[in-house]
Amino acid sequence: MRKDVKLLAPSILSADFSRLGEEIKEIEEAGADIIHLDIMDGRYVPNITFGMPVIESIRKITDLPFDAHLMIVEPEKYILDFIKAGCNMISFHPDASIHVHRTIELIKSNNVMAGIVLNPATPVNVLEEIIYYIDYVLIMSVNPGFGGQKFIPQTLNKVYKLKRLMEETGREDVLIEMDGGIKADNIREISMAGVNIFVSGSGVFKGDKKENVKKLKENMYIFI
Repeated sequence: MRKDVKLLAPSILSADFSRLGEEIKEIEEAGADIIHLDIMDGRYVPNITFGMPVIESIRKITDLPFDAHLMIVEPEKYILDFIKAGCNMISFHPDASIHVHRTIELIKSNNVMAGIVLNPATPVNVLEEIIYYIDYVLIMSVNPGFGGQKFIPQTLNKVYKLKRLMEETGREDVLIEMDGGIKADNIREISMAGVNIFVSGSGVFKGDKKENVKKLKENMYIFI
């Protein structure tokens, strides 16, 4: 992916699961670029979502890339299962994995993009020894575990710090993804900070999905 890319990744956590296939088709036709999958195990975060059977089912109805955010303990045990189910991008929390570098290598060795997730309270410096090996960083702009939360403005400072680290390490090709409270009224500021991939749940699925996608994508590029 080009470093100046801007992509919208609706999170199906906010979709109506009784008509999930239809809703995915709707957002794909509206212009969504990626499908974001929030995977929770009830241990790393206090919520449980879905796993491989759901991913395998929706993989049959869309060719959009699947971006899996693993909020699970010991993600290395399940990486190959998520890849087999059809995921194209996999990110995990470094404090949830016993061997972070080994988990990154496992993902990348299967031609899948590997990402590290930073919670709002996780400092950017945890990336100093692993930024050389990853494809993207997912910055959480809410505390993970539930959808529909409000954006934490201070997390934009983390984007600036990450960009400095990328410059210092020669890894300016690393993509920056942000997730949490992203809507049409704040996506422009987030985009201007340097974010490449925008995860939006209720900002897409609440109300008119086609119109929501249109407004989000318009505002992603409004400053260019």
